[in-house]
Amino acid sequence: MSLSVGRQSQSQNFDEGEVLRDILGQIKPTDSQIKPKEEVQEGSNTGRSEKKNLVADIKSSVKRVVPLLFSHRQQSDDGSTQSKIQTMNPDQLIGELRNRLLGRRYLLLIDDIWSVETWGAIRNWLPHDSATDNRVIVTIRFQAVGAAWSGRDGTDYLHAVNRLSDAESKSLFYQGVSESQSSKESERKDTRSQPVGPGSSEGEVDADGKELFNDHISVAQSSKENERKDTRSQVVGTESSERDGVNHLHSASVSDQQSSKGREKEEVHMDIWKYCGGLPLAIVTMAGLVACNPTKNNAHWSNICRSVFPEQVAPLTLDGVTRILDYCYNDLPADLKTCSLYLSIFPKGSKISRKRLTRRWISECFVTEKHGLSAEEVAETYFNQLVSRKIIRPVDHSSNGKVKYFKVHDMILEYIVSKSSEENFITVVGGHWLLPTPSNKVRRLSMQNSGSKQENSTKGMNLSQVRSLTVFGSQARRLPFHLFNNGIIQVLDLEGWKGLTDKHLNGICKMLVLKYLSLRRTEVSEIPSKIEKLQYLETLDIRETNIQVLPKAFGHLKRLRSMLGGSKNPRKALKLPNEKNKEPMKALRILSGIEIDEDSSAVASLHQLTGLRKLAIYKLNKREGCQTFTQLRSAIEYLCSCGLQTLVINDENSDFINSLDTMSSPPRYIIGLELSGKMEKPPKWIKNLENLYKLTLSVTVLKTDTFKLIQKLSKLFSLTFTLTVSKDDSRDIVDILEENKQLTGREIIIPPGGFECLKLLRFFATLVPRLSFAVTGEEVMPALERIDMRFEAFEGIYGIETLESLQEVHLSVGNQADEITKFLVQDLKDTPKYLDEKCTSKWPKIITE
Repeated sequence: MSLSVGRQSQSQNFDEGEVLRDILGQIKPTDSQIKPKEEVQEGSNTGRSEKKNLVADIKSSVKRVVPLLFSHRQQSDDGSTQSKIQTMNPDQLIGELRNRLLGRRYLLLIDDIWSVETWGAIRNWLPHDSATDNRVIVTIRFQAVGAAWSGRDGTDYLHAVNRLSDAESKSLFYQGVSESQSSKESERKDTRSQPVGPGSSEGEVDADGKELFNDHISVAQSSKENERKDTRSQVVGTESSERDGVNHLHSASVSDQQSSKGREKEEVHMDIWKYCGGLPLAIVTMAGLVACNPTKNNAHWSNICRSVFPEQVAPLTLDGVTRILDYCYNDLPADLKTCSLYLSIFPKGSKISRKRLTRRWISECFVTEKHGLSAEEVAETYFNQLVSRKIIRPVDHSSNGKVKYFKVHDMILEYIVSKSSEENFITVVGGHWLLPTPSNKVRRLSMQNSGSKQENSTKGMNLSQVRSLTVFGSQARRLPFHLFNNGIIQVLDLEGWKGLTDKHLNGICKMLVLKYLSLRRTEVSEIPSKIEKLQYLETLDIRETNIQVLPKAFGHLKRLRSMLGGSKNPRKALKLPNEKNKEPMKALRILSGIEIDEDSSAVASLHQLTGLRKLAIYKLNKREGCQTFTQLRSAIEYLCSCGLQTLVINDENSDFINSLDTMSSPPRYIIGLELSGKMEKPPKWIKNLENLYKLTLSVTVLKTDTFKLIQKLSKLFSLTFTLTVSKDDSRDIVDILEENKQLTGREIIIPPGGFECLKLLRFFATLVPRLSFAVTGEEVMPALERIDMRFEAFEGIYGIETLESLQEVHLSVGNQADEITKFLVQDLKDTPKYLDEKCTSKWPKIITE
């Protein structure tokens, strides 16, 4: 059998019982009779952590492992197995584990152990049965852990994985410096290129992409990116799967043609990468430090090397890595220190939303308006600085090229959590690291455990001064709301908490100074009218809930800046109160996920939202010619003149989007535009949107003339053709696309010229018709790096070898695809086999799903 246990870290929460249950939980039956020497070919990686107290949380760990061992002896499990395991103490669980493994063959992989004691404890759990040919593979960060056991009984072997060579370390260091400097330069360009208009510096300007733009393209990066693995010592010869903080590194090495200034900088930086001992995390972190201090001279960096690396020996120890992180943290400006400490709220290994983080910074008043920039723009700047300093690592991008999600390297997060605990900045309960119970009042509380222990984990804590409460884990059922002082809580983030009910909302409405409230992905169905008491509320996130209508009291939230509702998949929308507000919501910047119908009088209130920067209408239930139809178009035109920057309209049930062409003036401040529905032709004024950065159009206007209309948009970064339709309408869409093809010889031709900045081109439809990039002397989409397609039927794409910058083509084939579609997809993948070496080098990577 093949088993694996996730990472075990030195100062983390080593839950002996949890790990035992994890092991036992992966032993699954393959047939009715399991013979002693039969191998089970199943296993999974489950992340675990290690505490200094090896028996502090034994019970909950082991219980996850035992159930599947029971399954080997009885093919069906009536539920009694789990009940029996839950009542076992650690000694009983260890005995059960030994009995189940005794006489059987197994391969056990335990990833990332940090201490000798932990490995010793795990060894003692296993049966000492030399008759069977078993293997245990353990990966470690520090060689001393393996050396402590290697050779004791002649069965342990230590294999040290080679660290980066000097050449690799130097290349990685300069890549990191170059990447950070490029990011900072791009940040300055983005600030300078913001559209000038009424209030253009306010609010959030990027539209949410329907799909994630993963890993490969960002505003600052245009070359292919690679991922490096963390290098660690290991026991019994396997390379660790732990990745370091380096991701998305340019593949280019340092240029051989450097100016004298560049050579001087190389000399200044020379010693730094040598002291990092070949550890990627240390190298990249120091690269970020160098890039963010461009004015420092050679003497400065020499002093840094002496202070951070006093022993001047390799390999770098844990203390050495900690000194690097300590220096980099102390080098941060005060505001950035606070913002970086805030990362300790999030669990280890989680993908964190950029918008969620920056909105919370603003609600906590860590970020305010500064130097003529709005709070949102300052928060964006701080976020980019953390990226440049390699404190956070982007993992997903939106279709507009901005970071959607990011992660924090485990060792960096451990340092931040420790520092945050020392300063009583954030209190983490139930997380991966063992932290002392705060002796002072708790200011910010992050509850990360999903088990039943969470209900009692706040015992002994003074929660009367909690200003921020965040809950992670969907299984928690009760929170100690009665211990909080409702008069001081400013941030309440309950995203994904399934224990939340409508009854809780009445208590939440008593938190009178609340600024940030997230109920996203909870099961609440109604917002009480008492919400009008939350006069300081700035962000209300009720996306992906059962809430369908906002109460009348919504209009009384005068400080509200972001109203986030509805759902994209499946498409659901939020109805506004059916009456006009007496007073305008002047602070509102984002109104997303709403529904407009014929009887709604809320349309009249849209004219009042002059501060709005993003309007996303997910559903339209209107007839052409009705009064609301005219009012909505008038409201949109007026808001665009006031500085609206992102407009999203999904119109599947009316003909509203086709009336937009009659607008008297183009929305000149728009940088993000999405028009989806049965559109006959795009509005002619689109060609005049000189600031347009992201454009999404209905696939019904996919034709050569559309490309000609928009090819002169000089700032366009991403272009998407999409439409979500029911099965009843899919035939109509196919007919429309067939008609479009007839206009240009049964294929859609993408003309040469223009599209100077376009990097992402996407097609999401039932049918993607035959597409051809014009083969002429003039370049076609010279900056294009990635093409995404999702379809049931596909007629081919031709001429992609002429696209100089194209790196990848992603094809997502639907379950109903016919044999012709599958053949064309496979043929596209196989094309490089039939090309000569010169042509093959120009062929992009074809990725299918």
